[in-house]
Amino acid sequence: MVARDEEVLSAKLKKFRAASFRLEGLELSIGKVTKPPAEEEFAEPMGPTPKPGIEDLRDWDMILLKRYPPMYAPICDVCCLCTYGKCDLTGNKKGACGIDMKTQQGRWSLLTAFTGMNTHLSHAKELVEKLIEMKGPDVPIDMGEKTPVEAPIIRVVTGIAPKKLSDLLEVIDYVESQVPPLVASIHMGQEGSYLDYESKAYHAGMLDSVSMEVADIAQICALDLPRGDPNAPLVEIGAGVLDQSKPVILVIGHNVLPAISIADYMREHDLEDKIEIGGICCTAHDLTRYTQSAKIVGPQSMQIKYVRSGFADVVIVDEQCIRVDMHEIARSVNAPFIATNIKAMHGLPDRTHDDPDEIVKDLVSGKETGVLILDEEKVGEVAVRVALEVAPKRQKFKITPSKEEVIAYAKTCWHCGACTKTCPNSLPISDAMYAAAEGDLSKLAALEESCVGCGRCEQECKRKIPVLSLIAKAAEKKFREQKAKARVGRGPISDYEIRIIAEQWGLGTIPGCIAIIGCCNYPNEQREVYEMAKEFLMRNFIVAASGCGAMSIGLYTDEEGKTLYERFPGAFVARGLCNVGSCVSNPHITDAGIRVANVFARRILSGNFKEIADYLLNYVGACGLVWGAYSQKAFSIGMSCHRLGVPAVLGPHSAKYRHLYLGLKENLESYNVRDIKDGSVHNLGPVPEHLIYVAESMEEAMVMCCKLCFRNNDLPEGRQLKITNYIDIYKKYYGRMPDDLHYYIRDEFDIPYAAKDEIMELLKAAGWEPKKPIKSPTLLDPKEIWTYEAMRQGKKWYTV
Repeated sequence: MVARDEEVLSAKLKKFRAASFRLEGLELSIGKVTKPPAEEEFAEPMGPTPKPGIEDLRDWDMILLKRYPPMYAPICDVCCLCTYGKCDLTGNKKGACGIDMKTQQGRWSLLTAFTGMNTHLSHAKELVEKLIEMKGPDVPIDMGEKTPVEAPIIRVVTGIAPKKLSDLLEVIDYVESQVPPLVASIHMGQEGSYLDYESKAYHAGMLDSVSMEVADIAQICALDLPRGDPNAPLVEIGAGVLDQSKPVILVIGHNVLPAISIADYMREHDLEDKIEIGGICCTAHDLTRYTQSAKIVGPQSMQIKYVRSGFADVVIVDEQCIRVDMHEIARSVNAPFIATNIKAMHGLPDRTHDDPDEIVKDLVSGKETGVLILDEEKVGEVAVRVALEVAPKRQKFKITPSKEEVIAYAKTCWHCGACTKTCPNSLPISDAMYAAAEGDLSKLAALEESCVGCGRCEQECKRKIPVLSLIAKAAEKKFREQKAKARVGRGPISDYEIRIIAEQWGLGTIPGCIAIIGCCNYPNEQREVYEMAKEFLMRNFIVAASGCGAMSIGLYTDEEGKTLYERFPGAFVARGLCNVGSCVSNPHITDAGIRVANVFARRILSGNFKEIADYLLNYVGACGLVWGAYSQKAFSIGMSCHRLGVPAVLGPHSAKYRHLYLGLKENLESYNVRDIKDGSVHNLGPVPEHLIYVAESMEEAMVMCCKLCFRNNDLPEGRQLKITNYIDIYKKYYGRMPDDLHYYIRDEFDIPYAAKDEIMELLKAAGWEPKKPIKSPTLLDPKEIWTYEAMRQGKKWYTV
């Protein structure tokens, strides 16, 4: 018999018999029964540094900067920041305010990182506010059922686990709160230490990664973009993908909302088969994540070449990495131009509040060559209507110069060499002009792949030769027929994928993850990015890509006409090629390492930056490959990776960023680590050797990337695999064994069996002595490892 009321549950059992026992006269009485509270989905104990200020992670920065001291390569020897200047800072001289060369270069680091960070912060804030206006504040933060940890870097930095779109506003508020002290530090008479300037630059980089993650999470969840889909669809890419028999709308930039409005208007008016829409730079990535009717023309370097070709009937720009003279270029081929963002208004009349009919009429008639429209919906309508009306009138502009015109221009060349001197890649333009004057355009055509489209050659030419147009004509067949396939940006790496890969990656039995990111300021050809990606894929690395780098990988095909995206899976696995998306998708790559710390090592994420960064530096074999970096954003993205302990190899133009973070392997004590278990100090070699390294060639870059994936926690079989790759790629490109193996082989178990005898001879000659590996290395005081301290305090929490 059971009696139940609000306060008491009573039970009486007269008699119960079982095989091994019997009960008689049992009475049970329980007090008030209440339903247990539902377990919170996210209940990690908060770490020591939620929403850190400049000072809160300074000690971690100093650990990194002591191990990897900045090396500066000033482009300018003077400071002109205030009216006391210009001040000569050469030698041991100081400026009028007392600043020396090192501190001035540190200030430039902060200024560059801060500029890049604010660009993404502004982008993120605008996206979130407009998406809340469009979709409402309660859009759930859902990155897919296999990704319960939706925002790793946001959690690690701020301690916030966003549940809905409006929660991202608190994250933005935190980032904005850090802006005033960073800006103030740049003012004359403020910071006096180059190391503290570097620490502040790290801080700006970290804030940049938070801002980017906010932006991409917002657009993924509100616009229903791919959520960690390893099988995201393939999209056409190349200069020849847009059908010139139809009206062509070209979108350029990074903020996808105006382009989406165009795509929506086309769909709503059944025009998707009647108009072509394609993009250059990251807007193209995000637009193709939204609709399969869009195509990718190519990376940032395609802007002048494509617009001047006359192929685009209407040119739409939003923000970031747009040529600031794009209105002038569009006007030269009678292509109406529409600016859509307050950060890039191009001196155009604001027609935001005007009737669409009037705007269309003025653009089609040529009364206005360009307008500013800050209403996305109006942009969609105006762009489509203008394209339909002007396309029939623009056919004569879709023609590059004739061969005869090219020859005539070439004959006017004085061969003064000014074009080659100003070219970032020192292309032999004068030699090509000699050949073209004789009717041979092959040398001009050969320049197309190495040209970054900056237009500086034309600026310097005293004969006003349109060099880029001549190159486009010479390479016309290739330009018009360039068609390939890239994978649409997939968004985050899922927790499910990390579960599968974490042990192999975290212990070193996958040789590493290479993140190919950055701009298209390539030292030679875009093809180098493709070749490097292919090399690492064939060597069983994970390759992740974003932005212009991801586009360049997709522009080339093999003998069977297939791109790397068609040959290799889009999953985050060994020999997987993941395009995560646009610039703001970059944090998904570093998030993968954070997920390893959480999923595999059960490390607490919330407000626990130092511990997670220390984990990535010592356990997760990853290296950035930033082959064409040129923007302030690329610099700040790099700084975000470095503070997290992820090294990067940059292309030679990146030396113009003025500084590197180079370790000195001859000073082995600087690479000491502690054992978390007992605090004992060990030296396991210079691993990773550098945080920022500039390579002069793709061969040097690939060799260094292999080496920078070594980690202190590598298992013997993992280090064997990494050493094997390092030796093999070194021999392939340098024709001999590397001379520094004794730094990276800890004991005999690290030596690859196939070359053991040869390696042992080299080690003996170098005076090598074995070192005992440890399983739990750290750069921190073990007492600072918050996860273990929380366990000692008896705290319990849910982990994925």
